[in-house]
Amino acid sequence: MFIDYLRIFRDVVSVEVVGYSSKQRDMYELLVDTNHHIVLPYKENFVEKIGENTVDIYTQIVDFIRFIGEMFYAIFHTILHPREMRLKEMVYHIHQSGFNALLIVGLTAFLVGMVIAYQGAVQLAKFGADIFIVDTVAISMTRELGPMITAIVIAGRSGSAYTAEIGAMKITEEISAMRTMGFDPFSFLVLPRLFALMIALPLLIFFADIMGIIGGAFASYMELGISPTMFIDRLYEVLEVKHYLLGMLKGPIFAFVIATIGCYRGFGVSDNTESLGLQTTSSVVNGIFLVIAFDALFSVIFTELGV
Repeated sequence: MFIDYLRIFRDVVSVEVVGYSSKQRDMYELLVDTNHHIVLPYKENFVEKIGENTVDIYTQIVDFIRFIGEMFYAIFHTILHPREMRLKEMVYHIHQSGFNALLIVGLTAFLVGMVIAYQGAVQLAKFGADIFIVDTVAISMTRELGPMITAIVIAGRSGSAYTAEIGAMKITEEISAMRTMGFDPFSFLVLPRLFALMIALPLLIFFADIMGIIGGAFASYMELGISPTMFIDRLYEVLEVKHYLLGMLKGPIFAFVIATIGCYRGFGVSDNTESLGLQTTSSVVNGIFLVIAFDALFSVIFTELGV
């Protein structure tokens, strides 16, 4: 800016610059004599982008495998030394991830049960098979939709919270301080969240099953005139214990996936807030995708096994 004004003044009047040293004068003359060229940013070609993305994916896979290994080591160490289990923190996270999520999980399951009943009633009424709406609601909620809907809600709610909490600690260097003082971050941060979610999610699935069936019963009464007594009597006939158990079996596995992804993304946060937002988004996306993928895998396995 100074050089530009100096050139303008010299075109009009005689200008003399005083009050600077010989080194400053040499620097000034160097700047005046230097040709200013605009350097355009380098643009990567398509092949370079593919290479960078491939390396990034490979690095993430290696980091995730390392994270899983450290987590399993911490789990086995805790099993062998149960006194080191942090029960107070576990109870706190059960309350945060389980009890505080009852409202949203229950409301979501209730509405999903209503939607299934309303949509099924339209088709079943054409064939005079109104009572089979109970089969549709009960089996679909307990085997598939109850566990999956609950896990998706928890992935968006608790999985993102795990990433944000651990990521904030990473930014403020609290995790580095823990390691410096000889504390294992996995025992203090990961395991309480993992065990808490593996306990809370099956209970939430049970609650979601009940609310979904209630929603289906409400819609059946409104749309088809099926009384609650008729609905419950049919429910006793068609809803076998195995359907409930198969749905509950998914709970701990979904919880393990959600908690692992949430904590892994939290440890992957770098020293800026933008990274925190990106990792939180990735946690939700990865968690929901893996929940749906594992649910599809379970469906195939259960179908092949004939259960």
